[in-house]
Amino acid sequence: MDTMENDAASADLELILHGPAGAAKPETRLWLRMLSTTKLITTEIRRRLRTEFGATLPQFDLMAQLYREKNGLRLGELSRRTMVTNGNVTGLVERLESDGLVKRVTPDRDRRVTVAQLTPAGAKLFAAMAVAHEAWLRDLMADVDRAMVADLWSDIGKVKTSVRNHLSGSEFE
Repeated sequence: MDTMENDAASADLELILHGPAGAAKPETRLWLRMLSTTKLITTEIRRRLRTEFGATLPQFDLMAQLYREKNGLRLGELSRRTMVTNGNVTGLVERLESDGLVKRVTPDRDRRVTVAQLTPAGAKLFAAMAVAHEAWLRDLMADVDRAMVADLWSDIGKVKTSVRNHLSGSEFE
């Protein structure tokens, strides 16, 4: 089985796990559909970022956070916003810094605090990546009517709200 077939087979979790008999389990089927769709999109976005920009999805996510915050962010805040461990954020920042895309500063000369900021080159690259990212998503969803995209966004928002309302002991409460 080639990579494309393997990706398609592994991504369609809903069919593999439940088949046609799964209709009696709508919540499970919905969850698996959201997971499999997310996996398909994420896999393709990762591939395109690597191919067109030589970047990883975690690098893109980190740069997106810094692009929104012109004064930069503390590494701990970057970790929280990207759901990446502090150690991994440090490694990502070091890599992006060595590429000239991010710089680390110590505000008010307080060496206990490190803030990461995009460099002008990093901001320029991220702006190009963001434009491409939007185009890739439009491409991947080209067969879905824009009104349906809006409806799905709203409907999945209701699912998200329900999940948040029923979390037990989570940091997201």
